[in-house]
Amino acid sequence: MENPRGRTIHMALQYIEDHLHEELSVEAVASAVSTSKYHFHRLFHASIGTPLGTYIRNRRLANAASELITTERRILEIALEHQFDSQEAFTRAFRKQYHMTPGLYRSFMTTLIQKRELTRHMDKMTKEPKGWMLTGTHPSDYEMGIDMKITHQGKASGTLRGTKDHAGGFATMMQIIQASRYRGQRLQYSGFLKTEDVEHMCGLWMRVDGKDQEILQFDNMSNRPVSGTTPWRHYQVVLDVPHHGEAISFGVLLAGKGQVWADSLRFDVVDDKVPTTNLDDTVNLPEFPVNLSFDELE
Repeated sequence: MENPRGRTIHMALQYIEDHLHEELSVEAVASAVSTSKYHFHRLFHASIGTPLGTYIRNRRLANAASELITTERRILEIALEHQFDSQEAFTRAFRKQYHMTPGLYRSFMTTLIQKRELTRHMDKMTKEPKGWMLTGTHPSDYEMGIDMKITHQGKASGTLRGTKDHAGGFATMMQIIQASRYRGQRLQYSGFLKTEDVEHMCGLWMRVDGKDQEILQFDNMSNRPVSGTTPWRHYQVVLDVPHHGEAISFGVLLAGKGQVWADSLRFDVVDDKVPTTNLDDTVNLPEFPVNLSFDELE
């Protein structure tokens, strides 16, 4: 179940997405989620890792960047729609975020995407994101890659897609890192996911292993799965890393048909005020043998 803090952030992010083309302030967003301005500002920064004003500006810039390479709309029109006072103000903010002007970005990214799509058509392969690997029960039924048209922030997102109508089992784009720097701490793995026609479920996942790959902590969001078609939403997995933890595996999983995009992923060490999401698989065993004569029917 989602905790109250998580629900507040989820509601705030949805409110922001619904009002990106309007004036937005800390007061307005805090009021929408029935929280005081000062408490909400601290909560948002702690949960997302970015001040609210910066987050809103980056989301507007990301949407504007997507429109630059997927439409032929005038730059001034895009700037004004995303609440910039002028094309000059938009250009300054855009250059600071993407290190090039909007016009140059449109030309450069359109050419780059065309080259990538041509290469993909020729090779029938999707370029794998650096550092990530594709595994799972049926990895051949899925493909992972990077998407420069659909992003939450920045120039690209990671994506995982079922490539067959009967995509079976599940697949995951994942990484494995050493647990040494996080031992004895509570670790939050969070990020934004966007989905389209997900048949069964998808989500973030993280696992802490000990020696001989003993599973010490695990959560794959199976008790709060994401399915169907959803906009960018924030999710998190929180696990304690025991002192004898050896490795941490994490990633994004997809089961069945559909597609999921992931962006703005991050790791944060949090305090014990943030509840863990570990899936407790403890079995409650009876103290004594029961019904040894098989006479008890219920």
